[in-house]
Amino acid sequence: MLTSSTGNKGNPGRTGRPGGSGEISTFKGQERALRAGRIGTPGLLLSVLAASAPLMVVAGVMVTTYQVMGIVGQPLLFVVLGVVMALFSVGYAEMSRHVHNAGAFYAYIARGLGGTAGAGASFVALAAYSALQFGIYGIFGFEVTALLGKHLGITVSWWVPALLGVVLIGVLGALKIDLNAKVLGVLLAVEVVLITVLDIAFAAAPGPQGLSLHAFDPATLGGAGLGTALCFAVAAFVGFEQAPVYAEETSRPQTVVARVMFLAVGFVAVFFALSSWLIGVATGPDHVVATAGKEGPGLLFALTGPRLGGTFTDLLHLFFVTGIFASMLSFHNVVARYAFAMGREGLLPAALGRTARTSGAPALGSLLQSVISLLVVGAFALTDRTPDGDPATPVLKLFTWGGNVGALGVIVLMATASVAVIAFFLRRGAGRAQAGRLLAAGLAALALLTVLVYAVKDFGVLVGAEKGSAPSWVLPGVIGLAALVGLGYGRVLRARRPRVHARIGLGNEAFQLEKAASVPSLSTTPREES
Repeated sequence: MLTSSTGNKGNPGRTGRPGGSGEISTFKGQERALRAGRIGTPGLLLSVLAASAPLMVVAGVMVTTYQVMGIVGQPLLFVVLGVVMALFSVGYAEMSRHVHNAGAFYAYIARGLGGTAGAGASFVALAAYSALQFGIYGIFGFEVTALLGKHLGITVSWWVPALLGVVLIGVLGALKIDLNAKVLGVLLAVEVVLITVLDIAFAAAPGPQGLSLHAFDPATLGGAGLGTALCFAVAAFVGFEQAPVYAEETSRPQTVVARVMFLAVGFVAVFFALSSWLIGVATGPDHVVATAGKEGPGLLFALTGPRLGGTFTDLLHLFFVTGIFASMLSFHNVVARYAFAMGREGLLPAALGRTARTSGAPALGSLLQSVISLLVVGAFALTDRTPDGDPATPVLKLFTWGGNVGALGVIVLMATASVAVIAFFLRRGAGRAQAGRLLAAGLAALALLTVLVYAVKDFGVLVGAEKGSAPSWVLPGVIGLAALVGLGYGRVLRARRPRVHARIGLGNEAFQLEKAASVPSLSTTPREES
């Protein structure tokens, strides 16, 4: 594989013209690079946190964990997983200082474990983040339909707002990333404020046991549902690992990306641990599981109404929907950038590896994701065979299936990336200098592999399917199939198109190396472009 010492010296694809215009000029042309300097620390932090959809986690993931798994110690679970994610971030953040590539996960894995492994990871990443976004379209359609029926008396099928959401997300995804960051920032800020208000209300008016700390007792983590609860909690953290995807578009990738990851992990761990604890406080730790079973997905709103009134509850429901929208946009941007990176390196058609001249965004990658989303949502709509369209279908199937398949894929990527970080620095003789970070990466890999085993073992529970039924093995098989296809394609490239294989994970840096070495690029030939 081609190597370079320029990986930690900024984006090699950004060069200014003599006049100081700052326009991007790359060996392969301006359209082969994302626009640098578009987003700083605040914008990047807001973009990655928006993917976690705080209100969706508080009202959905937390309530489900209490209801289905019966884990009273959910707040402690967020603390424990916060430590695991921090350990993962130590090596992952250090890697981000050396590799700036919109392919993030697969680029890191390629640089550590080789191009074939990177190709496998690229297809897993594409499948995982796409599944997460598809699933969120389901709950978006369900919630918008509920709001329209309650407040306007309008009855529509869930797939109507879902498809409209696909179109609107597609338009926003083709615009400048800094504009997207502003949209995400506003929606996220409102969510955080609302959750903070209800947290204060729960603390001010606790249940019969007062401000009990029982949920932080390690004994509360016992029980058969622990493994499944771990998987649910990991899904709540998904988002922070997306920061390196935007490395090429930040002003100072060597520092901004790492800083954002640690800020995001800290925020998610503390914020979610506090919120899940206060939900238990509001009902009483001894009653939270039973109350969640009784109220179901409406638990948060049932607890909020008596304390803050109907108007606040309606407002909470409205911004629950906008938070879901922000999460959809965040995942859409990530998938579009993975498609762009893969197109630029020859893993997908070359046309996807170009950006729009006006916005510098991966417009074709955005369009591809929108088209596939339309097909997936349309397929679920066509197979909804209940007389008037079962409103629970998008939640019980599209949302549950997509969310858990995506979370499983992200766990696979995180565990593999931790191993790749170790290999990357050891191969460069930096094992002693990076010993602390490599130890953290090793511990993170072990912890994530443990969660992965639980996730595969209990996948039927995660998706609400019977043990041994088709969904319990077909759905996780989607990630396995993506990995096999990617690995197989990587081996074909290694045998038949070695220069393309050698570029996997290098991004625009590969083009700079080819220019410096005066090596003609095969990617300009008809065979490469096809």
